[in-house]
Amino acid sequence: MRKIWDIHGGIHPAENKHQSLLKPIENAGIPAQLILPLAQHIGAPASPIVNVGDRVLKGQMIAEAKGFVSAPVHAPTSGTIAAIESRVIPHPSGMSASCIVIDTDGKDEWIEHHGVEDYSTLSKLDLVDRIRQAGIAGMGGAGFPAAVKLSTRDDKPIETLILNGTECEPYITADDILMRERAAEIIAGAEILRHIIKPNKETLIGVEDNKPEGIAALKKAAEGTGIEIVVFPTKYPSGGEKQLIQILTGKEVPSGGLPSDVGIVCQNIGTATAIYRAIQFGEPLISRITTVTGEACGQAQNYEVLLGTPVQYLLDKSGFDKENCIRLIMGGPMMGYTLQDTAVPVVKTSNCILAPTVAELPPPPPAQACIRCGMCAEACPVSLLPQQMYWFSRAQEHEKLENHQLFDCIECGACSYVCPSNIPLVQYYRASKAEIRQAQQDKIKAERSKERFEARTARLEQEEAEKEAKRAARMAAAKAKAAAAADAPEASKADIIQAALERSKAKKAEPADPAQAAIARAQAKRDGGAEEESPQEKTERLQKLLASAEKRLVAAKEKLALAQEQQSDNADAFATAVSKTEEKLAAIQKELSEHQANLAPTKTEPAGESADPAQAAIARALAKRAGAGTDESAEDKTTRLQNVVATTEKRLAAAQQKLALAQEQNDANVGAFATGVEKTQAKLDAAKKELADHQATLGANAAAEQAASDDPVQAAIERAKAAREAQANMSEADKIKQTIESLENRIAKSKEKLEAARAAGDDKAEILADSLAKLEDKLAAAQQQLSQT
Repeated sequence: MRKIWDIHGGIHPAENKHQSLLKPIENAGIPAQLILPLAQHIGAPASPIVNVGDRVLKGQMIAEAKGFVSAPVHAPTSGTIAAIESRVIPHPSGMSASCIVIDTDGKDEWIEHHGVEDYSTLSKLDLVDRIRQAGIAGMGGAGFPAAVKLSTRDDKPIETLILNGTECEPYITADDILMRERAAEIIAGAEILRHIIKPNKETLIGVEDNKPEGIAALKKAAEGTGIEIVVFPTKYPSGGEKQLIQILTGKEVPSGGLPSDVGIVCQNIGTATAIYRAIQFGEPLISRITTVTGEACGQAQNYEVLLGTPVQYLLDKSGFDKENCIRLIMGGPMMGYTLQDTAVPVVKTSNCILAPTVAELPPPPPAQACIRCGMCAEACPVSLLPQQMYWFSRAQEHEKLENHQLFDCIECGACSYVCPSNIPLVQYYRASKAEIRQAQQDKIKAERSKERFEARTARLEQEEAEKEAKRAARMAAAKAKAAAAADAPEASKADIIQAALERSKAKKAEPADPAQAAIARAQAKRDGGAEEESPQEKTERLQKLLASAEKRLVAAKEKLALAQEQQSDNADAFATAVSKTEEKLAAIQKELSEHQANLAPTKTEPAGESADPAQAAIARALAKRAGAGTDESAEDKTTRLQNVVATTEKRLAAAQQKLALAQEQNDANVGAFATGVEKTQAKLDAAKKELADHQATLGANAAAEQAASDDPVQAAIERAKAAREAQANMSEADKIKQTIESLENRIAKSKEKLEAARAAGDDKAEILADSLAKLEDKLAAAQQQLSQT
């Protein structure tokens, strides 16, 4: 006699199995429509490979597996794809999921298929692949894809192959009737599994002793095969995978581990039958044995049901009395769940439809306070502490629940069954498991978001570092260029004039293309060329940024005022936006002011201060003629000032209107609106004054411009010649004195710039200091030359 081990806890509920064993298995027939969920197993849902309107044949694959832990779906009969849409599926929450709907045609036409005459000639990989393509999943529990369980590793040899024929839950007899009527198919499937797994010790089929007819049929079919039928006392939940392994072998699967960790593979006898038909005949999993029972059914029995058959179809065949049914259950009374809709389909794991009456399965009485009797701990087959887990679950102390091995709970319901306070303990554990899983998913999402944020931050820091390096390189290049210019010998003025004339002629001969020039500058800048932003381009860019920031500030203030008026929850957010926009505007104004201050000395520097007045005159004339000067044209400035005045007038009108509205409504923000009106009025007055001054300046310069020569280049040449002649008539001492005077003026201005740069912490201070030192050296040399003269 084989030794049998016992498991901790367990209960003995009323079996109620005889009702559905009075008749043999009956073919349920073909319903008018089949609903096939794409997720009928643990793992990734299958992916449809058919379209609406396609005609399919029996056994044809209509959805392929997506991933390793997945299984395909096949058409249970011939018909037309009516829809691929979300339908209610068998699930404790009554959720909906994607399904393929087939309108059957009643012809039941098979796709061409064939099996293997001698499976022993095929390798393990070929057999496992055929099982995977047949879409076979565990048919006695959670629906784990069979091919995944059979893909054992060579470095983990299997000692024992176990087939589970326990079926310990009350009412369910699908496995019992299968053993009675199809024992030979079960043994044949076990032989195929033994060939795949190659257990080096034994192959066992475990059956509870409350199935004598099924046991006898199995023993007769297993004669001479070496497969042992092990019978053990009836006890719920001995049908659990880990519990059955402990009963038959005495081994305990570690917490969080798999049976393969202790050298065991376990499959259901229904799964073994499906594997036999897939290998021997090439039939995919398209039907299963399902028990329809309960006193609300006039005819309780087992049916061979096509997958996708609506539950209502089976109930109609069984004489279902809806008025006497307290609730409809998918599965058994211990681990099953209530169905909210009879339109849900039968799937690969649907072993029972239970329709009890009130007398048969009365509603549980109201839960009372826990009396700490400890009966739940005595009944737990996993040796957990249900009472402590109950308190932790109520307090949502998830970490403590995990420390108490919550996920080792098989949700058998034994603790709830024996609880004298009628506390639904299993429901608490299920809810806590769902919350923990959701928290884990949220944590994974948060970590991914953190990784994306850190990557973005690193990228921005790298870009900023690259920009800073480029700025430093430009500063170094400018410094080197200034040093080289200061040390270079002075070219002859005749050569400079001649070069200027040649450049002017070349510019006249080749008409300028402003668009092409702008494209070339942009291309050179993008390619890292040496060309830098000109002062005029920088001025225009900063002015555009300033105008844009002012518009954004006005819009932000309007939104803030509206939010405060409506007492919106977003008022703080708008206030923050206004503050940030004002900071950006102030920064742009500061940068523009500093840029204009740096340009001012260059624009107003007298011609006499230049070391070469002729060259300076020619340069100014050429710049004016080509329209490439760094100053804003008079016409553009007039247009800009007029636009500023018009825009400011509109803003003033809007601000005055808001102030009036706030005064009428006694708004608390009247002071803020009044301040806004005053500031806008001051800006308008300043803009009008600037426009008037500019127009007056234009009037004063009109006569001079009219009298100016039509050819500024020729005028520049004449002025240069006059300057040369005047300089030629000067004595050597006068020339040196003029140079000294120019150097002194330039040194004074350079000192002012240097002090301003140092006060502002500007990076240009170092360059200005070097330039000042060189000017002072030149001045000292000139003064020495004058004393010698």
